[in-house]
Amino acid sequence: MKGPVLLMLGIGLFGVLDANSKFLSGDFSAAQALTFRHATLLLLLFLLRAAWPGTGGDFRTGHPRLHALRAVAMLCSGLMFFLAFRHLPLADGYLVFFTAPFMTLVLARLALRESVPRAAWIWSGVGFAGVLLALMPSLSGGGSAFGFLCAALGTVTYAVNITVNRSLKAESGIARLVLFPSTLGLLATAPFAGLHWVTPDVPQALALMANGILAGTATVLLALAFRHATPARLAPFEFIALPWSVTLDWLVFGNAPAGPTIAGGVVVALACLMSERAVIQGTSSGKR
Repeated sequence: MKGPVLLMLGIGLFGVLDANSKFLSGDFSAAQALTFRHATLLLLLFLLRAAWPGTGGDFRTGHPRLHALRAVAMLCSGLMFFLAFRHLPLADGYLVFFTAPFMTLVLARLALRESVPRAAWIWSGVGFAGVLLALMPSLSGGGSAFGFLCAALGTVTYAVNITVNRSLKAESGIARLVLFPSTLGLLATAPFAGLHWVTPDVPQALALMANGILAGTATVLLALAFRHATPARLAPFEFIALPWSVTLDWLVFGNAPAGPTIAGGVVVALACLMSERAVIQGTSSGKR
């Protein structure tokens, strides 16, 4: 259960990150928010290594191309979701995000040559059906085409990031998981941040820095999750983001869940539980 638990914790933090980003998007450009995010992560990493040398493991890697691909995917995903939630409610953005488990399964099969049990496909499909049921009220009201496009691009690059995480599972330590994407992100966004710079007050600066801490912690948790379990096993658990997004929409933005939303949440929870049960049974059968 270590992999699913780490994944669900990471997705929960991403939900908090997205809600915080939605607040910030009204006052700051995506470039400025991402510059603060990556600068905060790099600052924390080097402060920790200064206090405790070697924290997080070695910076050197035998897979520079994979880390480069992961860094680009993370930068694109962060940018696209920040823009998406500027134009969409959390629930609508997550509707698109919930196609990620299918993309992850396909990439695991094509890129990693990992077998995907039929149960994983089936329960991912059930979970997606639960999502459609939950968000039916939002879909009927329409939404921003640009926002949906950004969410779709963010979802594709998220799936690429998840697949690369699996390819890097043999590498120990987390320092490289923070250093490479944060360095690229800072270099890529800082010049654009200066074009529309808004000086934040203290609460806003803390919120911008919190984005970095949330994003870094969530990213590391997801990477560790895919070191302990395959994409086929973890894919259905990505639907746990539905309860997170619905709860945040309710508590933070005052959007109370409708009946279909609650029913869809029950379906998603059932899909997660049954997927785990199927995987455990399959593992037990294989050991006999």
